[in-house]
Amino acid sequence: MKRDADEHREDIRGHGMMKGQRRAGNGFDLSEAPSHLIRRCQQFYGDLYAREAGGKELTKQQFTLLCALEQNDGASQTALVEITGIDRSTLAEMVRRMLEKGLLSRERTEEDQRANAVAISPAGRKALRGARNAADRAERALLEALPMPDRQKFVKALSQIAQAAEQLDGEGNPRPRRNLRRRKIGG
Repeated sequence: MKRDADEHREDIRGHGMMKGQRRAGNGFDLSEAPSHLIRRCQQFYGDLYAREAGGKELTKQQFTLLCALEQNDGASQTALVEITGIDRSTLAEMVRRMLEKGLLSRERTEEDQRANAVAISPAGRKALRGARNAADRAERALLEALPMPDRQKFVKALSQIAQAAEQLDGEGNPRPRRNLRRRKIGG
């Protein structure tokens, strides 16, 4: 009977159970846990970006926000939370600081006077161009750890996970579809 259980465990391990999951004795091997490894990769990229940017350019999150606005200029702060994954309070503080630095502009929308439409200023576009070079170098350095044929597969797998996450709200329930179109800025 013990042999059957051991063979069954080995069969499960070879067909669907990922390393890093619970093991005998309730152990958990972080070096094989996908959640931990994703976090470590994110930390590594953050270090690479900081090194490449040299502290003179945008932070990683500021760069993310400006990239989102480049494709969604005039988006509401609520839409930017959904697009970037940056939490509401952090994004609001970032927008405030970036407004003070002249990187963004913000106006009330015509449709909803309670909502703010955020846009990139000319200074923000210039900063984005400079930071994009640092981000590109950091992205290349991150992927250098993988053999060339695996790099595109890795990015595709990450994209699939991110797309699955976007389908869920903060509580793991299916997210209702929202309209993230640009809003007209009042004037």
